[in-house]
Amino acid sequence: MNAELKEREWRARIHAALGDPARLAIADALAVGDASPGEIAAMLGMTTNLVAHHVNVLAQAGVIERSRSEADRRRTYLRLRPHALSALHRPALRDVRRLVFVCTRNSARSQLAAALWTSSHQLPATCAGTRPARRVHPRAVRIAKRHGLPLDPNRTAHISEVTAPGDLIIAVCDHAHEHLPAELARLHWSVPDPVPTNTDHAFETAYADLAQRIGLLAPALSKSEDNPQ
Repeated sequence: MNAELKEREWRARIHAALGDPARLAIADALAVGDASPGEIAAMLGMTTNLVAHHVNVLAQAGVIERSRSEADRRRTYLRLRPHALSALHRPALRDVRRLVFVCTRNSARSQLAAALWTSSHQLPATCAGTRPARRVHPRAVRIAKRHGLPLDPNRTAHISEVTAPGDLIIAVCDHAHEHLPAELARLHWSVPDPVPTNTDHAFETAYADLAQRIGLLAPALSKSEDNPQ
């Protein structure tokens, strides 16, 4: 009975936090990607003070969590915690012809994300970098192989070489997100870079994070997948 009561109290906190239209709008905005408080303010037309207040309420209720940017350490990104998604109706993303996963070097996270998506979805996907390396990182190739995903170790590309109208760009790297042109529409996933640590555990952690996010993204793209162009 204690467990049931705690579960009910937890659910009540989630619902109470999301009971305000502004906080629900923030949660909706974070349903398929991360954003900084400033980006949320611009997206929803709120003052930064108001966003800060609502973000604190959502964080205290366990709806969202914060992380520091790996690029600009002064910047904070907000991420919707996976369990909170059960209370949300995810916004649909329409007219997407292809996904383009982007990180700085196009050697690990973007490669794993594209391979993960392609393994189980019809909508086409590719990947690129803002400053691509010559080769895919060997640990990324090894982790992909461990999960039954093929990665070409010699295939990297610059974002300018692959993007086209109708692409949905997903920056899986803080550096890439912060250096892409502001007018370029995209989602942002603040996935920690496994390369500096350079252990199988770090790469597996990045893989698991990407897999979870792709699982959450797929329902929002179901219309596009039904009618790939």
